[in-house]
Amino acid sequence: MWQRAGQSSIWNPRRFCTAVRRRILDEGDWIYSSEWWGTQSDGHTVLRSTSDNGNGVVSVVAYSCSRPSKEWWPEMERWLWQRYAEIHPSCGDNERFRVLGYQWRSLRFNDHTRQSTVKIMAACRESEPGSVFFMQQPYCLAVPYLKSMVSVGLATLASSYHDLMNAVHGQKTMKILCIGHGGGSLPLFLANTIQGAVVHIVEIDPIVISTSVQAMGFPSFSVMTPSGERVLSNPDSIDEVLWKGVHERIYLYEADAEKFILENNNMYDMVFIDAYDGDDIFPHKLWDPDSPFVKALSGRLHPEHGTVVVNLHSDSELLDSRKPDSYFHRQLSPMGKYVSTICHAYKDVLVGSNSSSNEKKGSGLGFVVSVPWLYNSTLVVSRGFGTGGGYYNRDSILNTLISKSLEVEHVLNLPFPCLEYINSGFTLFD
Repeated sequence: MWQRAGQSSIWNPRRFCTAVRRRILDEGDWIYSSEWWGTQSDGHTVLRSTSDNGNGVVSVVAYSCSRPSKEWWPEMERWLWQRYAEIHPSCGDNERFRVLGYQWRSLRFNDHTRQSTVKIMAACRESEPGSVFFMQQPYCLAVPYLKSMVSVGLATLASSYHDLMNAVHGQKTMKILCIGHGGGSLPLFLANTIQGAVVHIVEIDPIVISTSVQAMGFPSFSVMTPSGERVLSNPDSIDEVLWKGVHERIYLYEADAEKFILENNNMYDMVFIDAYDGDDIFPHKLWDPDSPFVKALSGRLHPEHGTVVVNLHSDSELLDSRKPDSYFHRQLSPMGKYVSTICHAYKDVLVGSNSSSNEKKGSGLGFVVSVPWLYNSTLVVSRGFGTGGGYYNRDSILNTLISKSLEVEHVLNLPFPCLEYINSGFTLFD
């Protein structure tokens, strides 16, 4: 979840783009936020249900979007036809597709909390114009805190001697756990961008899972049964067209995160945590240092390069003191006063505490960055950063992350610059 911060002239969304190589258009850029940030009356509700798992009324509101413009729709129609022909060569030449349009769709809890936002494409077969299907656009991360999590998380992993290059090209498996599902944009982005990624998702609310599939274009073949099997024994033909090569590597479990961590023996290279309920609360058991969850998580994290990335609401003590008039207002969100405690809890359990020295021998670290435009911060705890045995101070750590972020940006061909998310209120935790 996220809350919007005040706008400021300090941040220009295109500020860093001219300094790097030419990139593809970022359809999730913050400059388009006015299209999906509006009130309930600005869009129309396409799904509404009531949760029994603490999320209250779960709804999806649709908004029109300006990108991609109609001139690009035929290109997507050709892609759909080519994919269908590859999968069904005997009848592919006779099947054509028609793009009906694109929408932003926002998942809300209790009508006011924006849990996530995705972009979907609506299309149909020309032979069956009444059978409309939705495809979430996997390259599009609309909300800045997701870009922050991806940028700092992958840059940290790349700084921890992990072979990210081979994972991106599918030559090495990269095991990722996402706690909290929402609309599914983060796990879908990771699986689509990193060909070697195997992504497990844990979501406690079945309403959220069904909503993401029915109204937000998340691949249905990813949904798992409690016994660990696919709900669908085989994907249907359209799902194969949309997601072949991707949905086989996504496993979406309906489960309590604590129970899931305690009962499985998987070892993860990366763990992403974004688990707020309908009251905008990060459950205490997911960050209490004495809880079974945090202790068990330590045993599920790769001992050499394991990296945990957590979305948190910011508070004033973590804002960049060098920017007193920055885009952040000095306000506290419901979880704000607990941010520092949460950061220390994860770091102390997962990598241990350090001395108060300004320079620390590399044996894992924890840091937090502020998220541009929002009242959020991103916590990162890494076991592998600096395991080469050298000594590192704040500046050397930040410089390493900046350097690696440029590599990540290039290798993954990201549509957004990582630098502005890494170099934003960087605070190292002792």
